[in-house]
Amino acid sequence: MTAYRGLTWDHPRGRRALEQTAEQWRARGVDITWDAQPLEGFEGHPIDDLAARYDLIVLDHPHLGDAVASGSLQPLGHLLTGEQFIGPSIDSYTLHDEVWALPLDAATQVSARDAARVDTAPRTWDDVADLARGGGVALSLAGPHALLSLFSVASALGRAPRDVPGLPWLDHDVVAEAFEVLAKVHRSTEPDTEELNPIAMLARIADRSDPLSYVPLVYGYVTFSGGSAPVSFGDAPRMTAHGVPGSIIGGTGVAVSARTAIDAPLAGYLRWLISDDTQRRIIPVRSGQPASRAAWTDPLVDAAASGFYSRTIATIEHSSVRPRAVGFPAAQHRASAAVRDALAGRTSVETLQERLRSESHVVDIERTPS
Repeated sequence: MTAYRGLTWDHPRGRRALEQTAEQWRARGVDITWDAQPLEGFEGHPIDDLAARYDLIVLDHPHLGDAVASGSLQPLGHLLTGEQFIGPSIDSYTLHDEVWALPLDAATQVSARDAARVDTAPRTWDDVADLARGGGVALSLAGPHALLSLFSVASALGRAPRDVPGLPWLDHDVVAEAFEVLAKVHRSTEPDTEELNPIAMLARIADRSDPLSYVPLVYGYVTFSGGSAPVSFGDAPRMTAHGVPGSIIGGTGVAVSARTAIDAPLAGYLRWLISDDTQRRIIPVRSGQPASRAAWTDPLVDAAASGFYSRTIATIEHSSVRPRAVGFPAAQHRASAAVRDALAGRTSVETLQERLRSESHVVDIERTPS
């Protein structure tokens, strides 16, 4: 039996199902040991370094440009057998006409509230700003999330970030308009929230002794939906009542190191992980958040998650894909710091526009696999 090492991220949603299914598959000839890294490592650790040490890597799509250019991963399209995934999940892992990771988990930025204190979720960004003036509202700004929030507002404006060689992510006018939408909310935001990652932010909403009661854009976690102090998830805000919710897809895909031979048992395990049956009946009951359309539209899966999927499906279906350029993971962190600086008044909108344009030109999406 061949032994494999896998790396996922350290949260029940990212870890539990993989650890438990690995035990099940040892009897079928696949011996996988799953390690876990913190969310911050998942968002920023170079994939080429991980692929040198691990056979299977659970990753997010912005890392593909770096990973493919370094030759760290191998294409996996041959393992797909007609599965249907929610939103742009499969598109996010497709680069240079190859699929580099199999969608395992689907998430996007949605709204989150304590329904006991915010009885109706704001529908538009103007509604969010009105609610914020009464307190209890915060933006998700830590790590890359300030930039992703700006991208999401741009998407709601119909101007999603570009993934095109030689062009900036966003035009100057879009940066200014999207920034002002966030700034209106940020002026009344709850203090001491700027450094909270999405998990910590949702934990504060779930804590009814905490003043934080609503976040307009935060990556959804089904593990917070239900229980004695549930978080109520809903669509991301729109620009107008009849507009579309703007959001940037996240989630995870499972990739395979270029140095790892995919034998028949391992191929069977990977196909099984993304199959509709596994995604509907196994992943959800083991704290997972499936990527298959069949799971997201399954009434039993939705009921067990207190309506998490039906309340946010419109957002993930309209969500946008981040750039996958070489260098983007590092650039998005620097650009996110630029957004925070502008929101805090440390720099001007004009400075933000120039910093974003500069960062978008640092990356090189035209590099091809080595």
